[in-house]
Amino acid sequence: MLKLNRVHHIAIICTDYERSKQFYTDVLGLTIVREVYREERRSYKLDLEVSGLYQIELFSFPDPPARPSRPEAAGLRHLAFEVDDVEAAIAHVNGFDVATEPIRIDEFTGKRFTFLADPDGLPIEFYER
Repeated sequence: MLKLNRVHHIAIICTDYERSKQFYTDVLGLTIVREVYREERRSYKLDLEVSGLYQIELFSFPDPPARPSRPEAAGLRHLAFEVDDVEAAIAHVNGFDVATEPIRIDEFTGKRFTFLADPDGLPIEFYER
């Protein structure tokens, strides 16, 4: 039987590298592990750490094709981050002029959550612990 240990990384391709870098580091507070520019691909690769556990790879490529990103589009639905206090997380990102949806309650767990979007419209969820 296959044994998966954990999620190793999540890769995201952005359309505006500097804007997305600012969003993921300043707004969401992820830590930069490594940043490289790959000349042959005209592409940045930014490795980001989430509380020392998981890694997000942020890529830039010239003119990436658009992809539907609504939560109900086929493919990856959204990226979810666990937070201690969903209202505090909302207040933090709202301070950067990032809009959030109204708080909802998970009908199965009773936990509170909300959605926002990264600069390219990728849905991001804050899910309260």
